[in-house]
Amino acid sequence: MPLFQALAWIEEAPEGPRDDYSRAQCKHWNKGLNPNDGCDTRKEVILAEALEAPAVGPKCALMGGRWWSEYDQTWITSASSLDVGHMVPLAEAWDSGAAAWTAARCEAYANDQGAPNSLIAVSGSSNRSEADKDPADWLPIPADRCKYAADWVADKLGWNLASDVGERDALTRLAEACPAATVIYEQVP
Repeated sequence: MPLFQALAWIEEAPEGPRDDYSRAQCKHWNKGLNPNDGCDTRKEVILAEALEAPAVGPKCALMGGRWWSEYDQTWITSASSLDVGHMVPLAEAWDSGAAAWTAARCEAYANDQGAPNSLIAVSGSSNRSEADKDPADWLPIPADRCKYAADWVADKLGWNLASDVGERDALTRLAEACPAATVIYEQVP
């Protein structure tokens, strides 16, 4: 559906308090989709997003390879230079409704490989620049903003997360600037 229409489906609500939040509450980088391959979720995402596959050594050590970091439009040639970011950062998800989730649901969100770009391999510097900010406070470079907005909205809809006023205003401006952007998502049970 068009980005503008999808955005209208996100509930608007103030962000909850972050007083009791810690990244440890949403166990991330579990054993991934294949618990027997020695690769955790982080490394599975890095492998899945490789444009030139790295060699995989013991304990899922990655050597070589090539990746495109969407947020800053940069080629990366070392897996160690990549961060795997959550499209909607864990703290932002917590503020937007995840604080009410069970530990199992929070872990499922933190390791979600079921939706495209729920987890994304990007340069470490761009991921740290985003940190736990929403689109009101951080955006990738202009070339990636339409895709970023569509992926953000898809993640919020898929996990039934709310948006606060500032976030919604920023996403509305992006939707106006990106009339051809579309959102594809599946509701997570």
